[in-house]
Amino acid sequence: MILFCCFLLYPLGRSVVLSLHKTAGTANMTFVGLGNYRFLLTDMLFWVAVVNTVGYAVIFLSLQIPLSLGLALLMNNKAVRLRNLFRFAFFSPVLVGHVFVAVIFSLLLAQRHGLVNRAIGAVLPAVGTEINWTRDPRYALPAIIIASLWLSIGYGMIYFLAALQGVDRELYEAAEVDGAGPWSKFWHVTFPGIRPVLMFMVLVGTIGAFQLFELPYVLFQGPGPNNRGLTIVMYLFQYGFEFGDIGYASAVGWVLVLLIFALSLAQLVMSRSKGDAR
Repeated sequence: MILFCCFLLYPLGRSVVLSLHKTAGTANMTFVGLGNYRFLLTDMLFWVAVVNTVGYAVIFLSLQIPLSLGLALLMNNKAVRLRNLFRFAFFSPVLVGHVFVAVIFSLLLAQRHGLVNRAIGAVLPAVGTEINWTRDPRYALPAIIIASLWLSIGYGMIYFLAALQGVDRELYEAAEVDGAGPWSKFWHVTFPGIRPVLMFMVLVGTIGAFQLFELPYVLFQGPGPNNRGLTIVMYLFQYGFEFGDIGYASAVGWVLVLLIFALSLAQLVMSRSKGDAR
């Protein structure tokens, strides 16, 4: 209880109080009521961060979930040799963290000499090796997504692999007796069996996407070209730790909490309604 009060309850309560003040550091505080929230809703830079974050979340989940599931299906196939080695290899990027991944991809995506550009130049000579992933606004979001997918596909694979191994084998045998093909078995047996894990992955992925900060901040050394790498948490960080307005940063934090709560609640309601419909 002491640890809970000191490190969770008090900071939460303190952040609510701070969100109602304009601050310069932690010593100078001026009560502004809901002024921070009103300013936030009219600040175009905040909405740029929201659009960037939402766009990243939609594209990232649209790619990460199918790729992780496909990789899990492959790794669950007994015909694949050295499956344990491949599972560890695909999962290992999770162990290094966002900052290290950003450092690696700042080298891989380097203009002209980066491995990614050299590979593109070799396959598509017309495109060449001059793609400036970290300075061209058009490529900022793809750069973040490529790095994020490399980091997270193996993580999702492990969850889907556990779900696949939990599906009752007798259901597959019954489907084969009924003459079901591979697609029918996946849609009518595999998919219902892994559906709870699928919803969990979407929920966790959404929360993680809205908390994105370290990877683009290190990759671009800031918000990126034309603020295309600016996320909500980076926006919070800039106001709180670079500009010193902890009160406004606290208001941004609580708005982010409400956004994540609303999205999570909507996903849970949708998953339960679909489950009841079945």
